[in-house]
Amino acid sequence: MELKLPREGAAFCTQDCFKASWTSHKSVHLKAKLSAPGTGENSSLVSEGWRYCIKKGQARTPKLPHFDWTGTLRPYPISSKLTVPAHIELPDWALDGTPKVEPNSDLQHVVEIKTPDQIERMRETCRIARQVLDAAARMIRPGVTTDEIDRVVHEATITAGGYPSPLNYHFFPKSCCTSVNEVICHGIPDSRKLEDGDIVNIDVTVYYKGVHGDLNETYFVGNVDEASRQLVQCTYECLEKAISIVKPGVRFREIGEVINRHATMSGFSVVKSYCGHGIGELFHCAPNIPHYSRNKAVGVMKVGQTFTIEPMINAGVWRDRMWPDGWTAVTADGKCSAQFEHTLLVTETGVEVLTARLPSSPKVYPWLNA
Repeated sequence: MELKLPREGAAFCTQDCFKASWTSHKSVHLKAKLSAPGTGENSSLVSEGWRYCIKKGQARTPKLPHFDWTGTLRPYPISSKLTVPAHIELPDWALDGTPKVEPNSDLQHVVEIKTPDQIERMRETCRIARQVLDAAARMIRPGVTTDEIDRVVHEATITAGGYPSPLNYHFFPKSCCTSVNEVICHGIPDSRKLEDGDIVNIDVTVYYKGVHGDLNETYFVGNVDEASRQLVQCTYECLEKAISIVKPGVRFREIGEVINRHATMSGFSVVKSYCGHGIGELFHCAPNIPHYSRNKAVGVMKVGQTFTIEPMINAGVWRDRMWPDGWTAVTADGKCSAQFEHTLLVTETGVEVLTARLPSSPKVYPWLNA
């Protein structure tokens, strides 16, 4: 019986090689297997208790889940959940993964006008969130894992006296979201090392003094190609242009028109599945802020409202797919995606960016230094 192995130019060895030198040649196959995704270094991590995340964070598996991956990125095993000291004030999902107040609140339908006390607490919390994100940004370089970035976010948040809002929110297993390359949003920090040429978004939310502050930025890892640079800069500009129209009396639906116009003129597309949101004592509430054109967002901006704008812009098509972990949204065509986010306050004269960059923030965007 002859084994039907492929011949020249194939990924496998020839029939003669198989017959004559299997005992020595199998070591070559072993090396190839160990370097494949989901094996090698990942195998040793699995033996140390790291696992792949599945079922929206409610389960783990030692094997890479089967999926029709859209790009080159793959999930890697994740570490166990980090702990929070007893003195930290907890949101109501921290212990069991289920928000209690948020889903049934009237503020899912009515846009809250914040009191002066709420606004002051939000200013403080948003400033902490900015400092936490800046600490994470300083970590970014080839060879660093997103798990290491998550640990910095976790520890910086706790040091400031806050709780990392994503941790155990609907069972999300980590303290921030790290979205690499084709990941649109909600990427789970894992054991994959960042590589030269990647782009990575870090999304931080801090819960402090009873309110949340939410922001994210997309960063370059090492030397990034021109296409990725243009995508990230366009996304940054989309957010800036959207913020520039925020003032009392403007319709929420206008935000999507501004973002869509700039993105499409630059040759990019706008994600439709995920939106900006109201924020305050609740992590997510009204208003809903779509980033695409011809949306049906209800309402107009009023003094004292707080909400996020967080456009997700894709290099290719706007459609998304969900990974088996139930959280990680990726582009349907495997092309890169970028995002930026701020928490905003509508004021008498326009807008206050509560999560604005500080003088101490890392200088990572060339267009800001020009």
